[in-house]
Amino acid sequence: MAPVQSSKGALSLTAYRGDAKTLLAFNLSTKASRTRLAGFTIEIEPPGVESYYLQNNLRFKNPADHAQVATEPANSSINAPFHKFRWVHHPGLVHQGLTPKLGLYTYTVTPRYFDGDESLKPLDPSLSASVKIKVGGFAEGKVAVGFTRGFVQSQAFVRHFGRSAKIKPNGAGLIFDTSQKSGENAEGETFTFEDQYKWLGFTARQIIFDLLDEVFNDGSLTIDVFAYDLNEPGVVERLLEIGKVKRARVILDNAALHHSAAKPKPEDEFEKLFAAKAGKGAIKRGKFGRYAHDKVFVVSDANGPRKVLTGSTNFSVTGLYVNSNHVLVFDDRKVAKLYAKLFQDVWDGDVKTAAFKSNALASDTFKFNTASVPDTRITFSPHDEAVARSILGGLVDRIDKEGAETDVKGSVLFAVMGLEGGEDNPVYDALNSVHEQEDIFSYGISDSPKGIALHEVGKKTGVLVTGKPASSVLPPPFSQVPGIGLGHQVHHKFVVCGFNGKDPVVYCGSSNLALAGEQVNGDNLLEIHDEEIATAFAIEALELVDHFEFLDRSAVGPKSKAAKKKKPAIKAEVAASAGWFLGTTDKWVEKFYDPNDLHFVDRELFAD
Repeated sequence: MAPVQSSKGALSLTAYRGDAKTLLAFNLSTKASRTRLAGFTIEIEPPGVESYYLQNNLRFKNPADHAQVATEPANSSINAPFHKFRWVHHPGLVHQGLTPKLGLYTYTVTPRYFDGDESLKPLDPSLSASVKIKVGGFAEGKVAVGFTRGFVQSQAFVRHFGRSAKIKPNGAGLIFDTSQKSGENAEGETFTFEDQYKWLGFTARQIIFDLLDEVFNDGSLTIDVFAYDLNEPGVVERLLEIGKVKRARVILDNAALHHSAAKPKPEDEFEKLFAAKAGKGAIKRGKFGRYAHDKVFVVSDANGPRKVLTGSTNFSVTGLYVNSNHVLVFDDRKVAKLYAKLFQDVWDGDVKTAAFKSNALASDTFKFNTASVPDTRITFSPHDEAVARSILGGLVDRIDKEGAETDVKGSVLFAVMGLEGGEDNPVYDALNSVHEQEDIFSYGISDSPKGIALHEVGKKTGVLVTGKPASSVLPPPFSQVPGIGLGHQVHHKFVVCGFNGKDPVVYCGSSNLALAGEQVNGDNLLEIHDEEIATAFAIEALELVDHFEFLDRSAVGPKSKAAKKKKPAIKAEVAASAGWFLGTTDKWVEKFYDPNDLHFVDRELFAD
């Protein structure tokens, strides 16, 4: 569906559908409507649930000096309006608990104003604009998209589960009881690993589990699996049960990360268990030149291949509950047939590079464009160098093309795990430098960019952040957030070009987008030309970049004095010591209407 729009006077409101989340963007068209602007109040009405106001992380220093609704906390957006022109609403972060209602939501946005004494005036409903939009799992035609929540390093995670919550029980083996207690939040509520996993795994987990359950419950279905990491207990248990009834085959990576004769890895344990249930002939180990890096399910019935799941998500505890990841499901026989051929050819070739590179699958681009599957191109690696350069060069060309757009501001939004390594990586070079261009709106995140570029007031250059800040010491009223150690926050490999343009496209899948990786890893890379799917990925990028820009701004080196100081408490009342409060003038608005500032470009791209 197209974005939903509404207006009231000078206010316009646009809502974009994401994966069980909504991007709201607002604009005020006249200078008078921006004078003494105090921010925006956002009210949410889910289906069958009493409406509520989104909460701001900040409030006024002296709430009593402003119009306040006594039944709402001081940081409710009716008492502390947002100083933003867009917001991503993710149900379950604050309101509605761990299992929020989904369905048709009503969003009401109201501009708020100060009086002549810099005091917030009461909300005036005559200024409000409302839209209705579906909030739920994302599906477009025969394509479904799901994301992990991937926000261990967040206020919401700490609020729900506590800062010391574990991701996995100490000493846990391959399969463990997820009903065990994992942690306790500040209110003394206890939670299990299952509670955490549902919240962190979000729709990606649900899609994966639902597909496996569908296969198990329908005796006519079989499944072929490509796996890289494989240690998530629910996935493992389901695959073992399907293998037990002889309806599963698995190709599992055996690079050093996943295989050791001396000290068996979880994947080695899975191989042993699966072979005992399904038979030794039902599993093959291999790594091509370096990794068997696909993360794929191919489901077949009596009529042949039926649907396929792919994406960046490893079937592991970190892949689903720590990393930011995506999955896609094509409920289409033609697409499934292609992936089924991939599986069978790799199986027959014993997961060997030489055998695969001689296959047309390694050199061709496979195109689909039907009423139910949008314009999609799929490539499989490992390739010869010339093929790899051609594929990655096409992505770079599309990035460069965004700088030549005239009808709509060119844009590049991305989340790519690594942007370092080697001197010959055309996509990495492009993504590491695109933020320097003023003719492209760029918003990107990586665990290892070659440098970070935070927003500077008065500049139109883009933003590039890391998902692994050195050490963030957050000021009151923000809770300290847990780190993720040596693992990855950003495990995505996606790039969105042309948001709101004539040909929006997203590049996604398991490929790390590296020239060397395309030549030695078993991967699949998808190029999908579709406004709705590109928008879902763009919202994911916006949410990640906004969140980690804040953490990056608070990052300090591990040896700095700030890092050694006692961490601030989790109480809004102590914010006075840091001065983190909402301002009481309209000065915050200036950057959103300064043509030389990225905030201006941002507002026009999403709200205008």
